[in-house]
Amino acid sequence: MLSWLGRIAVACWRPVRRYARMNKDNIIEDDSDSSIPDTLLWCKDLQKHSYGDFSFAVVQANEIIEDHSQVETGRDATFVGVYDGHGGPEASRYISDHLFLHLMRLARENGSVSEDILRSAFCATEDGFLTLVRRTCGIKPLIAAIGSCCLVGVIWKGTLYVANLGDSRAVIGSLSRSNKIVAEQLTKDHNASMEEVRQELRSSHPEDSHIVVMKHGVWRIKGIIQVSRSIGDAYLKRPEFSLDPSFPRFHLSEPIRRPVLTAVPSIYTRTLQPNDKFLIFASDGLWEHLTNQEAAEIVYNNPRAGVAKRVLTTALSVAARKREMRYDDLKKVEKGVRRYFHDDITVVVIFIDHELVGKKTCVPELSVRGFIDTVGPSNFEILQGIDANARSFI
Repeated sequence: MLSWLGRIAVACWRPVRRYARMNKDNIIEDDSDSSIPDTLLWCKDLQKHSYGDFSFAVVQANEIIEDHSQVETGRDATFVGVYDGHGGPEASRYISDHLFLHLMRLARENGSVSEDILRSAFCATEDGFLTLVRRTCGIKPLIAAIGSCCLVGVIWKGTLYVANLGDSRAVIGSLSRSNKIVAEQLTKDHNASMEEVRQELRSSHPEDSHIVVMKHGVWRIKGIIQVSRSIGDAYLKRPEFSLDPSFPRFHLSEPIRRPVLTAVPSIYTRTLQPNDKFLIFASDGLWEHLTNQEAAEIVYNNPRAGVAKRVLTTALSVAARKREMRYDDLKKVEKGVRRYFHDDITVVVIFIDHELVGKKTCVPELSVRGFIDTVGPSNFEILQGIDANARSFI
């Protein structure tokens, strides 16, 4: 028998029954004034969530997109996930398929959402992916080198929880007393380019003089990877997953004695205030080209519909200018080659309408998943499996 608090949690996280896939059949492609469409850009202009509207946009750069993402809406709760994969799409796809379900299960069992529950959901997702690595590394050794950053936002009963691994970023836009929008970064970048991260690594690995190494002008952990926290990257966490010299890019000169990377997220909690107007969740590819303040001002100064796409195309225009090109020229570059100009990028903008907080609103229970799968089982089959599991939480 669920406690009264448990019943509240279940009511807030009612099952997701309607799925909107981000693919060429039901998304809005680039519709800018240019006559040249960007066939690698997908977006949802505007959808409803528990506390307002949200806008969603994705652009592909890699041959196979490594960003996966999702927005899950219920009657009284909203979940956002941005998963920036590296080495392949397997880890980010796994997170998209499992992390939200772990969170739903734990919220039901505990009767609430909390920082500890978020940590437990991350831990369960990490354990599950490492189990998958153990099961498949015999036939696919390089799965041990696949990982993903993981950025999650949960709005539950007027409280915002943000949990993060890696260098994807959540930014909140709030109005100042002078009625100007101010961007505040809610996450820490777990990246070796940050002095704070390098000091943390050196302090936790005093015996290893090569824990961080400058390579080709970039600080890297063990000379290999920039992010210090992730899901996956098993070869940098457990000796059993070390790769042999036939994979020189991922070969370590000596086996690790203890994990070099961690899957413990940094977590931020905030009671939403009337001056908090919107949230931007995005993979690091966006922040390579726009500052927090620039992105916030684009959101604030433009109509809601299509604003995530507007933020994204502004970043792409900046990326093109860095190569002395126009965005129209960049649109002609094929996936794979396009990675030399910018990364896969995901942008989710969540608007906060405070008059809806605490009110019973008619919001469709919706799951928007931002990924493009061109091989393997159909996304529809995958989502049907998730839907079947979600129904058990009624």
